[in-house]
Amino acid sequence: MPQPDLVIFDCDGVLVDSEIVAARVEAEMLREAGHDITAEELAERYSGLTFRDILMHIEKEAQMLFQASLLDRAEAKVDERLRAEVKAIPGAAQAVASLPTARCICSNSKEERIAAMLQRTGLAPLFEGVIFSSLATPTKRPKPAPDVFLHAAEKMGAAPANTIVIEDSVHGIAGARAAGMRVIGFTGASHSHPGHASMLMEAGAETTISRMADLRSTVAALSEWSEEG
Repeated sequence: MPQPDLVIFDCDGVLVDSEIVAARVEAEMLREAGHDITAEELAERYSGLTFRDILMHIEKEAQMLFQASLLDRAEAKVDERLRAEVKAIPGAAQAVASLPTARCICSNSKEERIAAMLQRTGLAPLFEGVIFSSLATPTKRPKPAPDVFLHAAEKMGAAPANTIVIEDSVHGIAGARAAGMRVIGFTGASHSHPGHASMLMEAGAETTISRMADLRSTVAALSEWSEEG
């Protein structure tokens, strides 16, 4: 492929080290509600999903029902912890700024949470006006649906086949691949685990990186290499 039209970043676990913060809060509240799970297990199994979808998965798998208020209480607590604790992924600002192409964010998080995290970490100026939340798309379908990726490509004037996505989760990669985009897996956040890179490759990532310092060279290499060989 030629120089990409667009590079799309997931936010949680790619630009900001937020997945582990959210997982700790959500796992604690799930344990209080009667479902025994650690933050590490939650991050490994459900990274990339909204907490609403996580609850639906657990209810089906464990054959249990949670109180309707759990979702709102968890969301509020996660927002509180992220405002106080979230940090940028090391090297993220430099890596994003070094890319000689258009860029944007596609996330399952709500717009207010994304904005607050980017503001706290100093990344906000790099993504002014180019933040797309799945919750604010016409369909409101979160990843692993491809909707937010296709919506962003349309708004940014990019061809999906000429777009590269940076994702840290199997569900995010599934959505990007369903949108017809190419994916680089990222394993440099605190919630990463042994086997993470293999999981991302199996989900459809063409390669993985664990350092943001490697992003520009990887995007360039992928741009020169066609999947068709």
